[in-house]
Amino acid sequence: MSVYVITGVSKGIGFELVKQISEDPKNLVVGLVRGKAATEEKVAAELGDRSNIHILYADLTGYSSLKEAAADTAKIVGERGIDYLVANGAFPSLFDAYDPIGALGDKVDELEDVSMKLFQTNVVGNIHLFNLFLPLVLKSKVKKVITISSGHADLDLINGLEIENSALYAASKAAMNVIVAKFSAQYKRDGVLFVSISPGVVEVGHFVNATPEQIQGLTGFMGKLSTYAPEIKGPTPVDEAIRTIRSTWENVSIDSGYGGAFVSHFGNKQWL
Repeated sequence: MSVYVITGVSKGIGFELVKQISEDPKNLVVGLVRGKAATEEKVAAELGDRSNIHILYADLTGYSSLKEAAADTAKIVGERGIDYLVANGAFPSLFDAYDPIGALGDKVDELEDVSMKLFQTNVVGNIHLFNLFLPLVLKSKVKKVITISSGHADLDLINGLEIENSALYAASKAAMNVIVAKFSAQYKRDGVLFVSISPGVVEVGHFVNATPEQIQGLTGFMGKLSTYAPEIKGPTPVDEAIRTIRSTWENVSIDSGYGGAFVSHFGNKQWL
């Protein structure tokens, strides 16, 4: 049996992780979300009565809620600790998702507000998450902390394909990759694997309400990705993406050189 704590499980990658992992009744899954009641209803409606799933309230922008969630998780998992702490929750900014950074310069207030929210949620929130939940991770034998990152944060990919969009989001993910490496530098000696994994381009419905102008910008981005990986015809279905990600995090280890690393869902630098 393995114990998992996963943030951002209300939909998309997070919910699919809960779905697949909880299929094994021996696994224990604690999902952290802002919308606790709605997520519990979704779990009941789509997954049925799985007693190995626990949904707790936590907000990455609220330290006290994370602290309370850590205390509640300790009561649930007991001395077993946490085998896998998965930092999936994030603020997926749409403000910069379609346009180059230079096109956002005259939207001063929004640029500053979004930048602060991205850093507070995607970076500071996860620092608090790690610090508060690490005592439970240290109790386990597996000791794996996985951050769901993004290929957008890879400088070689940005420069090679001249990817202009999602600049602020990419910067927040790049910052988090550094934080993961710093945690690894501190806790590798205790046997804790910290690693950042990009899931690739996954179909989670982020762009369903995009305007025609935004779709045009997105099409340009996808066109660049098609030159990088011509065999890719579109986003990967979320269930397939999760199977690949889980296979990778099972295979990576400190001994194999992945401590503090930033890799793709394939466990290398092939982002698609």
